[in-house]
Amino acid sequence: MDVAVIGGGYVGLVQAAGMAHLGHRVRVGEADPAKLEELEAGRLPIYEKGLAELMDEGRAGGRLTFHGSNVDAASTADVTFLCLPTPPGVDGAADLSVVEAVVRELAHALEAGSIVVIKSTVPVGTTSRLAKRLAGRLRLVGNPEFLREGSAVTDFLRPDRVVIGADDEDAAEVVASLYEGLDARVLRTDLTSAELIKYGANGYLATRLTFVNALANIADSVGADILDVVEGMGLDPRIGPHFLRPGPGYGGSCFPKDTIALLATSRQAGYEFTLLQSVVDADRSQRHWIVGNIRRMLGGDLADKRIGMWGVAFKAGTDDIRESPALKIASMLRSEGAVIAASDPEAHSLDVEMAPDPIAAAKGAELLVVATEWPEFRSVDMTEVAAVMSGTAVYDLRNLLDPARVRNAGLTYQALGRPHA
Repeated sequence: MDVAVIGGGYVGLVQAAGMAHLGHRVRVGEADPAKLEELEAGRLPIYEKGLAELMDEGRAGGRLTFHGSNVDAASTADVTFLCLPTPPGVDGAADLSVVEAVVRELAHALEAGSIVVIKSTVPVGTTSRLAKRLAGRLRLVGNPEFLREGSAVTDFLRPDRVVIGADDEDAAEVVASLYEGLDARVLRTDLTSAELIKYGANGYLATRLTFVNALANIADSVGADILDVVEGMGLDPRIGPHFLRPGPGYGGSCFPKDTIALLATSRQAGYEFTLLQSVVDADRSQRHWIVGNIRRMLGGDLADKRIGMWGVAFKAGTDDIRESPALKIASMLRSEGAVIAASDPEAHSLDVEMAPDPIAAAKGAELLVVATEWPEFRSVDMTEVAAVMSGTAVYDLRNLLDPARVRNAGLTYQALGRPHA
């Protein structure tokens, strides 16, 4: 089929490359001239494992092209996917201005009855509201994405489910057929349920992450080992092992935005979602807990203390620094006078001094913080780290390093939730 993807961002590029891999002819509409120039030159504006190869495959096969006009991209499409930003507004509700503007643009340009799929994460009820406003001019379908940064290509090619929300059965059938060839269950729902599935999934996963972080903080205080605790919990089939790794809190483009948006939706619906509000509050307090521990490790005063930080991306496998807990912690430390030098295999930030490698980031540091779980950090020679540091403390927020290797290098080791590791 002929497919258009409007938006050359994270979701849009994975969707476009994935659709081309499945054999469809894909035209990407991207309004940002700088990003469009990069894409036309074969360069990616983001880092995502396997995406460059998938994009190259689509280009080489003549199935993937890029266009500066949304109308040009969608004019001949059987199905048009909207993969547009929905950032949080002042009140926490998603800002739908870009989505609504593109829907209006396409409604005036495309033939009546054209299928437009909302791939963007939008508040519950949005697609139905837009469909009513269009009065049948376009056939709208909801198809939320469930991509994890760092494994998005795998998630597209081997999804655990494809959710399609539609009030038009024929349109739903057309969208479902685009995914033929993938071994995944296709769940068809109404428009509103599809939207709530996305928010519900992210809200629940954020809750799991925050819960295990709270357990890790308790483990710090009572002398338990959080890795043993989560292993024992995860063996229960009712719980499972996923999203039970303690850390400095959630980040990225989804969990922070979607939890706040779901809270806004619940308030508008007249329901006070106190459980989710406590998750958001606890996630924020996690960084304060960590900074408090760092302050104590450095004698109670952070002024002029040099701290090395390994990782600025919000998680390993991506260069995304949006809502990065590492950078939030760095900002809090800097506000108390600390000097931060950071290193990351893929990500870069203007908010901290970026060192060329992990050893350089540790040079002169009184304390080293492991903030992102990049596997590359495991292979760093800790003897070299010890030789360049001015202090000896290592604080592992991801339980990434081997405690024995760190201690054998003459350093002290503390990990989140593992006071006796």
